Amino acid sequence: MRAMRWDNLAAPPDEGVPDRAAPATPPLPLALPGAVARTFDTPGFAGMTFYEVQAKSIINKVPGTSRVPFEWTINPYRGCSHACVYCLSGETPILMADGRAKPISKLEIGDRIYGTQRRGAYRRYVVTTVLAKWSTVKPAYRVTLEDGTTLIASGDHRFLSDRGWKHVTGAMNGAGQRPYLTTNNRLIGTGRFATGPKDSADYRRGYLCGMIRGDATLGTYRYSYGVVHRFRLALADEEALGRTKRFLDSAGVKTDSFAYTPASATRRAISAIRTSRQRSIEAITALVRWPDDPTDDWRLGFLAGIFDAEGSCSRGVLRISNSSNEILDQTSAALSHFGFTSVVEDLGRANRVRNIRLTGGLRERLRFFHLTDPAITRKRSIDGAALKCQAALRVVGIEPLGLELPLWDITTGTGDFIADGVVSHNCFARNTHTYLDLDAGDDFDRKVIVKVNAGELVRRELAAPRWRGAPVAMGTNVDCYQRAEGRYQLMPQIIAALRDFANPFSILTKGTLILRDLPLLRQAAEVTRVGVSYSVGFVDERLWRAVEPGTPSPRRRLDAVRALADAGFDVGVLMAPILPGLSDDDESIDATVAAIAAAGATSATPLALHLRPGAREWYARWLGREFPHLVPRYRELYRSGAYAPQSYQRELTARVRIAARRHGLPRSERGDDHRRTEPAPAPPPAEQLTLL
Repeated sequence: MRAMRWDNLAAPPDEGVPDRAAPATPPLPLALPGAVARTFDTPGFAGMTFYEVQAKSIINKVPGTSRVPFEWTINPYRGCSHACVYCLSGETPILMADGRAKPISKLEIGDRIYGTQRRGAYRRYVVTTVLAKWSTVKPAYRVTLEDGTTLIASGDHRFLSDRGWKHVTGAMNGAGQRPYLTTNNRLIGTGRFATGPKDSADYRRGYLCGMIRGDATLGTYRYSYGVVHRFRLALADEEALGRTKRFLDSAGVKTDSFAYTPASATRRAISAIRTSRQRSIEAITALVRWPDDPTDDWRLGFLAGIFDAEGSCSRGVLRISNSSNEILDQTSAALSHFGFTSVVEDLGRANRVRNIRLTGGLRERLRFFHLTDPAITRKRSIDGAALKCQAALRVVGIEPLGLELPLWDITTGTGDFIADGVVSHNCFARNTHTYLDLDAGDDFDRKVIVKVNAGELVRRELAAPRWRGAPVAMGTNVDCYQRAEGRYQLMPQIIAALRDFANPFSILTKGTLILRDLPLLRQAAEVTRVGVSYSVGFVDERLWRAVEPGTPSPRRRLDAVRALADAGFDVGVLMAPILPGLSDDDESIDATVAAIAAAGATSATPLALHLRPGAREWYARWLGREFPHLVPRYRELYRSGAYAPQSYQRELTARVRIAARRHGLPRSERGDDHRRTEPAPAPPPAEQLTLL
């Protein structure tokens, strides 16, 4: 099992080492101009490329959805040029949380999109967040499905099929052995997304016709005191009200906005627009007149407007209700024109209200939403819907395009996303590797982004008026004391800046190179809080050689813990990963906790093995090769996802705590002389960091 190596490389950066430097070929991993690709003819860096970049920022905020005990991070390195090889064409539409679709290249970190999650017997759509995004250039393949969906992806990308996750390409045996798509597979999802409507004059007229005829007051009324011209539209959904106002404005009709009714315990607030000008009423009446020969744009706008006005979509059923035969006929005709099937439901009410119900399931509902683009996003939600659509998604062709293309990938909270109607795997970039020592691809070892101006940036950002001195965490993404640090020496500059601004910080590492910076750390601890934590999952040397041979040995890590403790630091140890069947027995736990306590650590925090998609499959192949008798147990433990069952985690935590108490952990703080030091924050129980 080959993991990224974090051991100390103390060679001076330019001491007799012939470097080869060349401009990096765009697109760069971080989309930063002026990068230099550098290789070193030293055995420790054989086969590795370092992309030296001038970063634009260095202190990064953790996404708001992450459950971690810190808000800001500094990562001077990115462990690879593009984080992973799973990638899609930049034009691939991704299903957003508001029901619309956006090209993957246009996504931003923090965007809310749909992923999936298994609940009971079904995988279901759930809203998730984009945590990271990057681009690379890879040989491209075209995957064609029975319904005409065309997906452009790298050979390493994975889609969910009726036979599980499958790469675009692979082999039955040899080095390239892995599950891969064939023409016998069917992908899971709804199929390709419909193209949205153009913002044309006809679309706007159609929308106004559907909305105003469906839900507005419009007319000229004669009273004993005179003639009154009135238009009023009152809605609880600001999206539809705002769109109507904009469309009227573009047609030269000005309206006034006002609060119609305030919110109550049972109802939302309602806002409204109105006008009483005669010319405006006449113009609106003309705008919503039925056309003699409606265009496609008008029909699409009308369906969006009447759905916003009188439509609903709940429990998987899309309905449009009205009592007007004219409106119902126009709605049915427009649906039929675009190939939708629907039925009319007579509710038997005195007011003669009837429903038009769309048939065809989730696929047709999504096609309706994308094709017509209603304004009210709450009605477009598919959250919780099951993935049991029988769309014609059989693979009918997989062909290389014969060229390399810019391809994109993202990281999400669920591990997947919906790409042009099919479930697509994403890469979790660094979070699994950081805590599990799992290398999801050779690029983690061979391509490293180096933010060579990190020290300068930290100093500049700490001096900015908007910075308020919040604690900063380091080593939460990739180890800031990886081997490259021995050459680039970025951490002394960063620590010095944090010291000079008395800004609290913490470091989580496996590397022993941190001892080089011990004098700086002690200086910083005199003026601010400094947290230091190590990751030591077990102390069995044979298991270490089998699982993580490229990392410093547990003995060397614990020696570093002792050196830091002797220097006055309260060092916490993250016992991660604890491997089921390999290091979770009482003997292993007791030996590890005893060694941690003997090294002078103040605490031991257990964390069971966590298998994100990507690392899961890779680890499973290693386990099957090295410890095949454990495969059934792992299948049982991780059958529901990336985490072991809560019952297992609680039991593991309890046994580690018993051992910790037996060996005198946790220790109290060391006293006033060391009151500014504390362990670096660790992930909460049963949770791995998802920061990227």
